[in-house]
Amino acid sequence: QVQLRESGGGSVQVGDALRLSCVASGRTFGRSDIVWFRQAPGKEREFVAAVSWSGGSTRYADSVKDRFTISKDSANTVSLQMNSLKPEDTAVYYCATDPDSTYLSRRSEHYDYWGRGTQVTVSS
Repeated sequence: QVQLRESGGGSVQVGDALRLSCVASGRTFGRSDIVWFRQAPGKEREFVAAVSWSGGSTRYADSVKDRFTISKDSANTVSLQMNSLKPEDTAVYYCATDPDSTYLSRRSEHYDYWGRGTQVTVSS
């Protein structure tokens, strides 16, 4: 069973950048897609970005397209480069995976393995 751990969150100003990392332990990501979701206070968890197990395909939410970049850095590490951060990006960011998920699915119920999250706060 895979365990996921996110890191790299913090408090930044509008327009700054952050790089989040998701590290798998117990086993590698294998042939599973990996996704990032986020959840702001009082809001539902929302899809941010996904990368295929090979790293060759990606998918983004419209709200982060052209600002965020997801990449598979190794067999057990995925990163999310976040540029030009906005106050509405403030949330807890989670990475998730599942060997049986639908290809690059945007739906949280398709992923059974989740990290505990890392807080990102963007101030104006």
